[in-house]
This record gives sequence, C-alpha cells and structure tokens, in this order.
Amino acid sequence: MNFVVSDRTRLDVFLTKAEEGLSRVKAGALVRAGSVLLNGRIVRKPAHLVHPGDTVETTDAGEPASESHVTPVDLQLPILYEDRACLVIAKPAGIAVHPALGIKKDEPTILHGIAHLFLKKKLPFSASSVLVHRLDRETTGCLLIAKSPQAHTALQKQFKDRTIQKTYLAIVAGVPTSHEALIDAPIGRSMSNRTKMSVIGATQTRSAQTGYQLLSASREAALLACDLHTGRTHQIRVHLSAIGHPILGDRTYASSASMRLAETQEVGILCLHAWKLCFRSPAAKAKKSITAPVPPPFRAVLRTLSLRLPRDA
Repeated sequence: MNFVVSDRTRLDVFLTKAEEGLSRVKAGALVRAGSVLLNGRIVRKPAHLVHPGDTVETTDAGEPASESHVTPVDLQLPILYEDRACLVIAKPAGIAVHPALGIKKDEPTILHGIAHLFLKKKLPFSASSVLVHRLDRETTGCLLIAKSPQAHTALQKQFKDRTIQKTYLAIVAGVPTSHEALIDAPIGRSMSNRTKMSVIGATQTRSAQTGYQLLSASREAALLACDLHTGRTHQIRVHLSAIGHPILGDRTYASSASMRLAETQEVGILCLHAWKLCFRSPAAKAKKSITAPVPPPFRAVLRTLSLRLPRDA
C-alpha cells in the first residue's frame, strides 16, 4: 500500500496509524525486514523520522522490497525533454511506475525502463533517486525523472513547495454545471476500503485542491483540463467522483452511471492524461513547459463521445 505522511513522527508509529490493525511490534518488524520504502528507498530503522509529504510504501511482510536490483528493460519510453539534470518521458498506459504490493516480481515497471535509458546514456542509476513523482498505472503522460540525487532533491523540493504546475486532461461522465471551478475537499484513506481514497468517511485527511476548466461537452460526457494544486493519492479521480463526474474507465471510483456509459461506448482505458508539466530544471534558468501528446486511444474516446481537444493538444 502507498501512504503520504501528514505529520512528523516515527516511521513505525506512522504505520500503525496508516494501516488498520497493525501493531507497533508488527510495524517495527516490517521495517526491519526491508518491507517498507520511504520515498522509494528501503529504511530499516523503526525510529526513523518521517516528514509531511514523504511517501511510504509497504510490501508483503514475507517479501522484502528491492531497490538495488532493477534489471534494465527496454520499454521504448518516449523522451519529451532532456537536459543534463533531468528528463521528461511520456508514460504509456498499463505500466506501473515502480515495483510495489500487487505487482508481480517479473513484471517490468517504468523504473526498469528508466534503468535501461540510463544504461544507454551511461548514467549512474539509483532506484531511490530517479522518480520525482508518480502516475497511476493506467494514467498516461508527463513523468519527470531526475538524473542525479542532487537533481532529485531539487525537483522534489519544487513539488513540496507547489511551484510545479501539472495539468491533466480528463474525460468524465456527465457535464459539470460550472465551466470553471476549484474543488477544495480534504482527502484521506477510506475507512471502508483501505485501497481507496475518499473525501468522506476517511482517516488522516489532508487538504486537497483541484481546479478544473470545461474544454468540451456533449450530451453524456465532458472533457476537462484539471490543475493539481496539491498532490494527493488519486486526487483528480477522487475529486471528480466526489462532485458526481467520475472519470470514464475508472473502475475504482466509478458511479453506476459512469459504468453504464463506459460499457455502452466501449471505453477500455482510464481517460486521464498528464498533459502538461511546468517546472524549473536545476540545469536551466527559465521554467520549462512540457506537453505530452494525447494518445490515440484517448482521442478515439473523444471522437466517440463527440468531444473536441483544444487547439494546442
């Protein structure tokens, strides 16, 4: 499971609060067994302090995580931007960003593809200092990669300081009444289903804001441009579902209406695309604005629903 830290505390204490029914003793054992990743890196000290914004991942208790043995796999990842400090790739759908609970041992992830890219470019590879942020398995689009621990630290600081701008395209069921709005609703882990996030009936909620703009609408669906003001797990998916307009193809946060529409129109993808990423590279003075081309399957759904992309897409 993946968790985001909201308060400064010990790692084992955080785990007992994040995972229902987990005792302090069992949490400590998980950490010492190497089954806990902090910001993508194994930590074996239960007393290690975690801070707001840190990402904690747990694997099976009997299956220690591995960060050092990432076999390079050529995933032919398209590079959208590159300089001496970082690069931005176009993440394809259906590939997890990194190994985690529920992912098979021999299943290639984006991390394996990055290892291959670094091998080709003769760059030193460290699994704990390349991924600056995450995208869900089925989400496509811009993914920022650091080339060094120093660049990783600098870029992660921009995420924590919220100076990086992320814009997504989402096809949703129904048409929002407001053409432009800010969804301001705290998000936490669902108490009824620990694999899901929620704005109600949740534990350890954290502030979350998502802005959206209506780009195109038809009778049954709409295309939205969504700006993340915060970066919570599943944030856009949870927020759009909460206002009654789930993303098409999202089975986790679907409504009965969105499920029917997706089945009727034969939507076979998660209609969420990380479209634009604006950041300041440690190797450049000016901000960089990168746009990921909209994938053909996403465009096909738009055509089916009589929706139009903006001219700059």
